[in-house]
Amino acid sequence: MKNKKITRKITQGMYVLTTKDGGCIVDAVSQVSAGENPLIAVSVMKTNYTNELLKKSNQFALSVLGKNANSEIIKTFGMHSMRDMNKFEKIKTTEIEGIKTIDDSLGYMICEIVDKIENETHTLFLGRLIEADVLKEEEAMSYSYYQEHKEELLKVTTEKGKTAWICTICGYVYYGENLPNHFKCPLCGASNEAFERKA
Repeated sequence: MKNKKITRKITQGMYVLTTKDGGCIVDAVSQVSAGENPLIAVSVMKTNYTNELLKKSNQFALSVLGKNANSEIIKTFGMHSMRDMNKFEKIKTTEIEGIKTIDDSLGYMICEIVDKIENETHTLFLGRLIEADVLKEEEAMSYSYYQEHKEELLKVTTEKGKTAWICTICGYVYYGENLPNHFKCPLCGASNEAFERKA
């Protein structure tokens, strides 16, 4: 039996990945070299619009989320696509090296993309750190903390009188009496089995 929940025990944090014209929540981030300008790797799902934007850009930023980060940041960058809304409208940001970083974060890293590695579901972007700073000395939000508190962090308010289907993985909301056959979440790629109906 394969219990993939064990992967949640891999120590990793929660970040807002931003690039020119977009951004999303990511957790698969790692420092893969040392030195004055270390390499930082981040994995982004191919179905995510930010993946498309990154392939047109030469830079990205990672804003490190703390345990006390405003849940609206997670909802905005984790449950919506820049195809449908401007995620930067309601979230305070500061532009550094031409890329928006999240003000309510523990700090940021600006990286210049040096390589891209494709696999069947994600693209691994390798970036060389060119600028960084610490904004707060607080505990970082871990992926396991996010999983344990996901229900409160992603508390979804649906439109009254409409039938909603909520993705239990990322919180995306689909409105309609029935979920289409073979429907996949446009944000995280989860199948329709991951959706719960809310009338």
